[in-house]
Amino acid sequence: MRVPLSWLREYVDLPTTETGRDVQAKLIDVGLEVETVEQLGAGLTGPLVVGKVLTIEELTEFKKPIRFCTVDVGQANGTGEPQEIVCGARNFAVGDKVVVVLPGAVLPGDFKIAARKTYGKTSHGMICSGDELGMGDDGSNGIIVLPPEHEVGTDAIELLELVDEVLDIAVTPDRGYALSMRGVARETATAYGLPLRDPALLDVPAPNSSGYPVKISDPRGCDRFTARTVTGLQPEARSPIWLKRRLQKAGMRPISLAVDISNYVMLELGQPLHTYDRSRIEGTIGVRRAEQGEKFTTLDGAKRVLDAEDLVITDDRGPIGLAGVMGGANTEIADHSEDAGTTDVVIEAAHFDAISIARTARRHKLASEAAKRYERGVDPQAASAAAQRTVDLLVLLAGGTADAGVTEVIAPSAPRTISMPADHPDKVAGMDYGRETVVRRLQEVGCDVYGQDALTVTVPSWRPDLTEPNDLAEEVIRLEGYENLPSTLPKPPAGRGLTDRQRLHRRIGRALAGSGFVEAPNYPFIGEQVFDQLGLEPGDPKRRVVKLVNPLSDEEPALRTTLLPGLLGALRRNEGRGSHDLALFETGLVFEPRDERRIAVRLPVDRRPTDEEVASLTEALPVQPRHAAVVLAGAREQAGWWGKGRPADWADAVQAARTLAAESGTELLVRQGQYGPWHPGRCAELAVVIDGAEQVIGYAGELHPRVVKALSLPARTCAMELDLDRLEDASTGVPQGPKISTFPVATQDVALVVDGDVPAADVEKVLREGAGELLESIRLFDVFTGEQIGAGKKSLAYALRFRAADRTLTVDEASAARDAAVALAAERTGAVLRGA
Repeated sequence: MRVPLSWLREYVDLPTTETGRDVQAKLIDVGLEVETVEQLGAGLTGPLVVGKVLTIEELTEFKKPIRFCTVDVGQANGTGEPQEIVCGARNFAVGDKVVVVLPGAVLPGDFKIAARKTYGKTSHGMICSGDELGMGDDGSNGIIVLPPEHEVGTDAIELLELVDEVLDIAVTPDRGYALSMRGVARETATAYGLPLRDPALLDVPAPNSSGYPVKISDPRGCDRFTARTVTGLQPEARSPIWLKRRLQKAGMRPISLAVDISNYVMLELGQPLHTYDRSRIEGTIGVRRAEQGEKFTTLDGAKRVLDAEDLVITDDRGPIGLAGVMGGANTEIADHSEDAGTTDVVIEAAHFDAISIARTARRHKLASEAAKRYERGVDPQAASAAAQRTVDLLVLLAGGTADAGVTEVIAPSAPRTISMPADHPDKVAGMDYGRETVVRRLQEVGCDVYGQDALTVTVPSWRPDLTEPNDLAEEVIRLEGYENLPSTLPKPPAGRGLTDRQRLHRRIGRALAGSGFVEAPNYPFIGEQVFDQLGLEPGDPKRRVVKLVNPLSDEEPALRTTLLPGLLGALRRNEGRGSHDLALFETGLVFEPRDERRIAVRLPVDRRPTDEEVASLTEALPVQPRHAAVVLAGAREQAGWWGKGRPADWADAVQAARTLAAESGTELLVRQGQYGPWHPGRCAELAVVIDGAEQVIGYAGELHPRVVKALSLPARTCAMELDLDRLEDASTGVPQGPKISTFPVATQDVALVVDGDVPAADVEKVLREGAGELLESIRLFDVFTGEQIGAGKKSLAYALRFRAADRTLTVDEASAARDAAVALAAERTGAVLRGA
């Protein structure tokens, strides 16, 4: 809602020193969202005057039509001689009054005016259009042609009200009353503690039987309908400048006098109106629901097929208006340019159901000013005043005569009342306002308040958003000032911080970030074709997806069952933008459909759902385990003066999984595996022990070349994905810090020759078991194949560290533990000591 400050001052006697910025601050304090204050005419200086066109010479030797004019500007130029001006506009003639800017003036945008030679003539000034003066579109698409009664030489800056301030208010859906000058003026008066001159306080004649006949067939959709008639309008009458300027400042384009008046009253009182050409109405005006498939042409010329839920205004022929949204072309007001302009009009001021109007406007994609107000709530009591205001302006400006007939069809309704303890706002705000303050603030809003400790509040008709005690408490609090509310930090009880699960997820994120990975969250949507690109088998469980009824994209209609598609897509985009050394990670939910499909219960909104209802809802949702995944490509270590770099490989993906296991305090089993997108010879299967049984929780390694090609990924791309929930289930708790022993370590190296197909992890597991409790750590530091050890064999070299907690180990003790480990490895894996 655009609110000109000059218009606002008509209803509230603001101090003359108050600027738009001052009013903005006050209105923000009482809860209105004033986004900007526009300074109209900023930097504009005269002379800018009314002139009369004396002569027009057509200059035809140029590519576009040019006119050389002489204009009488009186004594404004200091000489009284006609002013010579070159102009390209065509919408004026000799004798017209126009707006002339003379040399020395400055127009908005720091456009300085000076005499200059153009098109072979010297132009001493300029004949102005509305856009050049910052007025906006007036519908003429040319220069401003003024009514003939204005005197030559009159100051046009004051005449056209070019200098003003306009407050732009973002009206929230619950404050529809602020979509009017009346509503904003009421808030302004309250904010300043000044009286309000309510423009709706008019003398309105009582309804009588001689008014235009109206029949309401749907009182739920239309509970009030006022009809007034004005006859004898002068078709040639035009909107005065003040009326046009107020519409322009409010963001509306002037059209014709009758339409401009109805728009003006809507802006002033917040009540949308519609004016019908009486000669085009046949019979009784009615309000009913449309017939399914009924056709109707609106004022914008669009032919619309109506729905049975649409509310329409009708006459004996059928629809003449889409109620509360837009009028019909068959009763449009004819302007003065036509041979037979409109002389008699019927004015409609009605109150329609907000939900019905909102649905109709969206169904037909008609975002009209009227619909915007109706769907936010219009004051039903303002209809008769708005109709009277329209009648008065038509009589004043168009020379019409008000018909004595007044029609008012009203569905019976009682005022809305709310019972509230007088101290309820105190409890909500946490401060003591007192009964007198509560009553005073509610009365300023427009409520009638009765009672002492228990208040009975009658809500004003223009505030449909006030429905319960908390709404009334909000009114008191906002008018007393949100900034006056005490600021008290909450004191959470002990034990309500992060859960163990949340702490683990945060540690995992920090650990991966500390390892050089960058978090890259992705949307949880996928297309099923990605499973073919990942090389998953037809019966793979990950192919069972949960499909969305209303997906954001038809190409990705399902919820993800793996994090890899999103991460690989992010890697591909970054690679395409020149980032070649990439290490990305994501932790997030995946979605697995349940075997039995259930329909979710509809939870209540008037109370807290029971535990059983919440459990029933949860059981209808898909299983949502949390996964962690990483992808790598390019260099893992950069080359520099410190040495050679190295590319990322499968071992880095495995190490990422080990990092996660270390953070969760879980022993991770890593062994050779084979699954879907990973290269069969460079894939590690990740497993944990849960309740004594091994469970596979993920895979890591280098992606298969076919997957790399299908997804357009960099060569040798590596990835890891595992189930964080099952990793947590296998956890022994928060990782314990190492204990520093005061006794020295005994290191023993051993090289074992095994068959080439024996996994190093299996050999390590057996060595760890055979070494016993004295073994502190074991590390594979060399893998060798060659003729020296035989075909189909490989040599695995391990470093074993032994330490006792209570003594220094002897060489014999360390050697015995080593020999026991080697013996068990020989028994279980066929290992032989190298060189033996």
